[in-house]
Amino acid sequence: MRHASEPQVFRDRLDAAHQLAQRLQSYRGQRPLVLAIPRGAAPMARALAQALQGDFDVVLVRKLRAPYQPELAIGSVDESGWVYLAPHAAGTGAGADYVAAEKDRQLEVIRYRRAQYTPVRPPLDPAGRTVIVVDDGLATGATMAAALHSLRQRHPARLVCAVPVASPQALALVRPLADEVLCLQAPPHFQAVGQFYQDFAQVEDDEVVALLKSRA
Repeated sequence: MRHASEPQVFRDRLDAAHQLAQRLQSYRGQRPLVLAIPRGAAPMARALAQALQGDFDVVLVRKLRAPYQPELAIGSVDESGWVYLAPHAAGTGAGADYVAAEKDRQLEVIRYRRAQYTPVRPPLDPAGRTVIVVDDGLATGATMAAALHSLRQRHPARLVCAVPVASPQALALVRPLADEVLCLQAPPHFQAVGQFYQDFAQVEDDEVVALLKSRA
């Protein structure tokens, strides 16, 4: 039995999505727009949209990687080219020229993914709608920050951030950017998102494409 002070470990992303859905039942019947940050969150957002009788799509943002440390996020960029830089970015050696080049690299990935994911139609319009942005977890919060900023510019009626787990620092970053933040847990000794899942298999592009094609 899990001790009350121990963080919860989810079976997989769908388990986490179902638990988020239980906490978001007030939006059922309002046809919310549920947006995944690909790739990991795509199966979650699809399941959440089904549970809440909403629509499913993706919001495309990319983390900006630290020099020589590609796993370390120094910020993020959204589809419009807006950049969030974390306070620690300068300390990693990421100067203006490096950030500009990294931004261009990640925008290229975003454009490629948009062409893959929604080749025959534009993204669903969030204007005037309740928008729920889903990720499988927040380590730095940089990518979610870019997603929320991008969507705010498109005038949703309500902007919700929904994640199963986050570091306390990430939660502090994203709270001012959303109208509501639902996080099932924010353990003080957070190390990586994957530690909170029994099964944290990588989600591939073809799975995201299949999920988008299968929408009702």
